[in-house]
Amino acid sequence: MIKFFNTLTREKQDFKPLKNRLARLYTCGPTVYSYAHIGNLRTYIFEDILKRILKYNGYKIKHVMNITDVGHLTSQADTGEDKIELAAQKEKRDAWAIAEFYTKAFKNDLKNLNIEEPDIWVKATDTIKDQIELIKILEKKGFTYRIEDGIYFDTTKLKTYGRLWPKNLKKHLKKADLAKYARIEKIEGKKSLTDFALWKFTPKGVKRQMEWDSPWGRGFPGWHTECVVMASKYLGIPFDIHCGGIDHVLIHHTNEIAQVEAAYGKILANYWLHGEFLIMKNAKMSKSEGNFVILNDLIQKNFNPISYRYFCLTAHYRQKLNFSWEGIEAAQKALNRLYEKVKELEKTVQNKKTIKLESQKAKKYQNDFQKIISDDLKMPQALALMWKVIKDEKIKPEEKYFLLLDFDKVFGLGLAEVKEEKIPKNILLLVEEREKYRQQKDFQKADDLREKIKKSGYCLEDTLNGPILKKYVNKFLK
Repeated sequence: MIKFFNTLTREKQDFKPLKNRLARLYTCGPTVYSYAHIGNLRTYIFEDILKRILKYNGYKIKHVMNITDVGHLTSQADTGEDKIELAAQKEKRDAWAIAEFYTKAFKNDLKNLNIEEPDIWVKATDTIKDQIELIKILEKKGFTYRIEDGIYFDTTKLKTYGRLWPKNLKKHLKKADLAKYARIEKIEGKKSLTDFALWKFTPKGVKRQMEWDSPWGRGFPGWHTECVVMASKYLGIPFDIHCGGIDHVLIHHTNEIAQVEAAYGKILANYWLHGEFLIMKNAKMSKSEGNFVILNDLIQKNFNPISYRYFCLTAHYRQKLNFSWEGIEAAQKALNRLYEKVKELEKTVQNKKTIKLESQKAKKYQNDFQKIISDDLKMPQALALMWKVIKDEKIKPEEKYFLLLDFDKVFGLGLAEVKEEKIPKNILLLVEEREKYRQQKDFQKADDLREKIKKSGYCLEDTLNGPILKKYVNKFLK
């Protein structure tokens, strides 16, 4: 039985899908106005692990991910400029071209992190008519009102509003504290701090690149309405699992749930899973604060991007994870040791198609792995078990190889697709030069060259028989 911590109930629950052995999953996708930073990508890695665990346990998946290409404003409070339009102004490019460019960049990041793409991609701009229809239903049921800048949802009309919030949050916090806690600002004409925009009007005298006609006036949809429509259009109401970052709990996901309950009297999804922040310099990684690193920064420093995936596996998805370059370097070293061990074990296997587990101990390792991963995605414990298998001399090399590839169906480290890269002549010359300095006991120059070799992405190990130099790459890296 798979168990998840459900944000909706604030407890760990057995997973019981609505349809037998089919898990319907919606994951909040990127707002494509810039490159995704690695804090964003941590969430997508956690969601990929979730999918892989479901598959490992025999479930079929129907996975939908959205592309937010309109409607996400620079403020959580329905104020500021649309992020896509603003990026278009800064880069002096067409808004649609901006969205397309950063969508491709995001998909390239997924490929480099070995994250499986969803079954269905859906753009916010492709569901405008559906979003207007949802707002019409909410209007008919008395949940909307109009102010100067748009059509808003009246949260005071919904008794269950905030059901995703921590227990008794509304009861114990004053309005001023609530605004600070949930990053909500006052907008002129709003009846309540928690009310949110369903449709924003294009300001007078402004011509937006992305705007549409509606029964209420020309404009664009609210961000929270978009996700409701994109999820329900392909997965129905309710569906099984809704995922996203922890920062979506108080506003975005709360407002998604509110619209569905108001319109249809149902919960949008039965299980809500949220990934914690990646921390950098004692604060959450954030583009708005300029406190972020993108995946290409790691690649430019010659890190295998899969080392970041490994790094994320070292912490539970519901725990904050501190990013540091030293941490990524340690992850890459561990990953290289793992790759080397896999290649070593691979040589012991005569026929990969017929290999199987024979000993009770090896079978127990497999069962223990399944139990660990099925208990709310305990990846650090699963990694520890993997290293325990590697060190266990009482199981056959062929069984170790089988188990490592089996575990990697969940880890997604690409163990079956690793190849040793041919070392270029210039790097070999650096190794020879370093060895001369070592023989001359000029350790400062030797260390400088070692650092230069390391920055080129190579793993250098000194042994009694001389230096060993290796670099492993994954065939799927773009």
